[in-house]
Formats: sequence, C-alpha cells, structure tokens
Amino acid sequence: MGVRIVSAAPLLTPTELLARLRQIGEERYHHRHPFHLLMHEGRLTRAQLQAWALNRFCYQSVIPIKDSIILSRSRDPEFRRAWRKRIVDHDGEPGRPGGIEKWLKLAEATGLERTAVERGEGVLPATRYAVDAYLRWVSERSFLEAVASSLTELFSGSLIALRVDALRKHYPWLAGGLDYFQARLTQAPEDAEFALAWVARHAGTPELQELACGALRAKCDILWAQLDALYFAYVQPGWPPPGAFRPREQA
Repeated sequence: MGVRIVSAAPLLTPTELLARLRQIGEERYHHRHPFHLLMHEGRLTRAQLQAWALNRFCYQSVIPIKDSIILSRSRDPEFRRAWRKRIVDHDGEPGRPGGIEKWLKLAEATGLERTAVERGEGVLPATRYAVDAYLRWVSERSFLEAVASSLTELFSGSLIALRVDALRKHYPWLAGGLDYFQARLTQAPEDAEFALAWVARHAGTPELQELACGALRAKCDILWAQLDALYFAYVQPGWPPPGAFRPREQA
C-alpha cells in the first residue's frame, strides 16, 4: 500500500494568498532591476532607451499570442469571454489602436524605424529565449499556472504610473509615444482583478496555491532576465552580441 504524503503547509485564505503573492512581487518584480532604476532616474541615453523599446516590443508582440494560448485551453465560456478582452487590448480593433500599435509609436518616438522594430531586427538572443520560454510556459504547464503567471499585473500599475512620470520628466522628447502606458493604467488592474479572483477560487489546496506562487515567481524571472540582457549589452559592460542592435554612436 502506498503512503499518502500530506502537505504540512496550511491552506491560505484569499487574503493570505494575496499577501503572499504581493510579497513575491515586492521581492522579484522588475521594478527593482538596475536598468529600470536608471530609467526612472533619467540616467539612460537615447540609445539605451532605443534598445529597451526594441527588445520590449519583442515581448509585447507575443502577449496576444500568449493570451490566445491561455484562452484556447479553457472550456469555460465565461472565462473565455473575460480573457479575450486582453487580446483586443493588445491587438486593437478597427478605430481603436491596441497596445502593440501604441508600443510601436513609443519605439518611433525614441528614433527607431517602425519596420525594423516590427521585424525584430537586432533583438537580443536572450530576449528571444525569454519570450519563447514564456510561450512554452503557458502552453505546457498546468492551466492554473498559465493563468497565475499573468499576476505580475498586480504590480504593473504602480510601476507604470512611476514610469510615465519619470519619462515625461527626464525624456520629454518621448511625450508623443506614451499612450501605451496611459491605457495600461486602467487595463492592467482590471485584468489582475479577474485573474486573481480566478486563481483564488481554483487553487483550493496548499499544493495548488504553491503552484500559483511558483508561476508568479517564474514570470518575474522571465521579465528580470530580459532586463539582465539589456543591462549587460548596453549599460555594463556594454557588450551587445553579434547581430544585436548597436546604437549609432557605437556602430
């Protein structure tokens, strides 16, 4: 007869689960990354902001793909109706540009060529690996983990508010490209509220709650890794790999 192992961890209440998720975000979310700290202090050059806008677009461009994968895995029409909003928010619809189009406007405001950004010319290999890892995560891990990985949106609202103020103050030439952040100030909290309520309802055991927390940690790692690559290539030591974007002053 097999021995059933019972978890010693207690089942958290929704309030306790939220507190634990917020603790993970405080420790691991990329608001603490040195690259973002430099950005918010106004210490990045135009070329470094160009590298950020280019590489971040690689990530932004797959968000609706990621959300389509999650949506396709659900058999619950109520969930699908709620989740498809995310796809429209990023892809847009006739007469209403989405997040992808708005990010391209930001990239153009930095001085990048739109078509080059769309084609991903010069994107860091590490960025591509991180983005591919996220798509694999939502495809291959449990559905709970796929949904829980989106909970970084619990923390993005405050970061976006800080970023908008910092970009306006330190980089006034970006003023025409900040529409993406304005939209996300309301979209991200709405998305996070739905995802958090769903995770709280469906993580009904300590083991499932730990899977949800692990998914959030993994997503934070993916975001952090992208900034690590940017920092190494364009800040310190400043070694972009072969084929990567090179600022004009380094060309």
